Amino acid sequence: MTEGVTFIIMQMNRVEIAGHLAKRPEVRYLPSGTPVANVRLGQTYRFQDSSRQWQERTNWHSLSFYGDLSKVALTFDKGENIFVEGTIEQREFTPKDGAKRVVNEIIVRHCHLIAAARGVVSSAAAASGTAAQNAESIPDLEAAPPSHDDDWPVR
Repeated sequence: MTEGVTFIIMQMNRVEIAGHLAKRPEVRYLPSGTPVANVRLGQTYRFQDSSRQWQERTNWHSLSFYGDLSKVALTFDKGENIFVEGTIEQREFTPKDGAKRVVNEIIVRHCHLIAAARGVVSSAAAASGTAAQNAESIPDLEAAPPSHDDDWPVR
């Protein structure tokens, strides 16, 4: 039945996400000496519950900035709105209590600070400079009108 049909199996691991930082990034060093900055990013969204009341929820994401990007991450402050591009990776570790843990984190490849107060987008990236070249294509997230579409399905 599938004779002559070619199936292409494609996998993709790419994340583009914007949100507010929970606190200032913290830097640690790998045994190789490579700096790694870690921080949590919050995304708050609104929805209507089954009784048609508006609710607000926040999803939290762990971000890791390696190498030169860790220096960029140190310029960020708590509450700032940033846009990041990267990949999702799963990591296992065993803390001092001996209980094995698994975490999913976003490994940041490019990042953009969104200065919402002035509506200005400034960029930062690794030595390649690709994110800086693409800064003009990043939408001004604060300029978009708020969506209060009552036609969305109730969950």
